[in-house]
Order: sequence, then structure tokens, then C-alpha cells
Amino acid sequence: MTSFAKKGEVMVENASERRQVGDVVADRIEKLIADGVLKMGQMLPSERQQCEKLGISRSALREGLKVLRGRGLIKTSQGRGSYVASLMGNRDETPMMHLFNNHPRTLFDLLEVRALLEGESARLAALRGTDADFVLIQRRYDEMVAAHTGGPARDPETLAHLDHAFHLAICDASHNPVLVHTLQSLTKLLLGSVFASVQNLYHRPTHKRQLDRQHARLYHAVMERLPTQAKRAAMDHIHSIRDNLRDIENEGQRLERATLRLEGWQ
Repeated sequence: MTSFAKKGEVMVENASERRQVGDVVADRIEKLIADGVLKMGQMLPSERQQCEKLGISRSALREGLKVLRGRGLIKTSQGRGSYVASLMGNRDETPMMHLFNNHPRTLFDLLEVRALLEGESARLAALRGTDADFVLIQRRYDEMVAAHTGGPARDPETLAHLDHAFHLAICDASHNPVLVHTLQSLTKLLLGSVFASVQNLYHRPTHKRQLDRQHARLYHAVMERLPTQAKRAAMDHIHSIRDNLRDIENEGQRLERATLRLEGWQ
């Protein structure tokens, strides 16, 4: 049988037990991925840090990572180390990405999906968010607000990235792994929709003030643990963006749309 050393270190005696220990370690790391603790594209900590946190030996860790690579959950590149693989394939080359970048209608379809997913994630965040989650939400909100108050003007891509990071922090606080991974799998599409909002609405003072008020309303509803208000604030925010972009389009003005030049944002 497998014996355990002090502090839970896994001791391996033969090849059969090594395989079994590898599965156990892989399952523990896989749970961190499923729970959203480790996110797609995120680098894994150093071997020493992982061993200390999991209470295992380096040989057991390496066996576990080997199992995860076999499952397609972890990838390793020369000079970069190991990182969490994309769980939804290559998001940048999907037919949906092609449609989004070439057909305006899909922007509004995406905003409908955002309203549903982000409304529920805001509700769950208000119900389930921990103190640590709220620290991250506050940090992302403060960074977003600071980008608009004083200092040099930020470019639209940076502003879109900060806006998206705020919404993603709320989603992470939902503690629903399926919801988190679904939104993460749509990262590029979501960034594109946020970029469309920034590019078309932020330079219009009335619309910009409206967006600022909506972000503040969403932030306070989540932080004050008001689930119904948080869901409504999130959905109203997205619906407002949709309606404003439609108005611009109906006025005959071209909507400046996100393109595939978004690499490196993840």
C-alpha cells in the first residue's frame, strides 16, 4: 500500500503505485482547475510551491502533471513551464470568431448572452462571494475607475481590458465552475463586445456617465450582498449597451468593431 510521509508527502514504492499516486495528485490539481482557482492560460506555480501546498514529493507532482498532460488539461512549453490548457480548443480560430468579426448582428447576439450569464454570475457573487473575492472585485473596480480619473488618457484596448477584468472578477466570485469556465471560454468574444462599447460609447459624455453609474450600481449591489439588485444591475447594464449601440447603428453611423487584433489580452 502507498505510505505517507510527514506533512502528507506521498511515498512511492513501485511503478503501479506511482501511477496511482499520479492519478491522485492529478485529481487534486484538476479540482483546482474545475473550481476556477487555476484558470485557463495561467502558469502553474514552481514545483517547490506546488509540493508545499499539496504536501507531496516532487516525483509525485511530476507524475500528476504527466497524467494531466495526458488528459489535455495541462500543457508544457520549453522555457515557459506548465500552464492550464484551453478547455474549449483554439478560441481564436472558431467559426463564431469569424462570424463575430464579420457580421454586426452577432455583436447583439453576444450581448444577449452576456446579459443572461453575467446577470446570474452577479446574483451568485452577491450570495456566495467571500471576503477574498470582494477584495479582488474592489481592486478591479478601483483600477477601472482610476483609468478614467486623472493621468494620461488610456487607449480603448486598455480601457476594455480593465472593464472586462471587473466583470470577470464578479463571475469568479459566483463559485460556479461551469459558469466561470463558460465565460472564460468566451474571453475573446467578450473582450470584443466590451471593446465595441468602449470604442463607440466612452467618447460620448452622456453615455459614458451612464456606464459609470451602471458599473457603480453593480459594484455596490454585489459588495452589499444584494443578489436580486445585483442581477438586475448587471442585466440592465448590458441591455443599455445593446440599446445604445443599436441607436448608433440606426442613425447610420458605423459601429467600430473589435477585430482579431486582441492577442495577448488573456
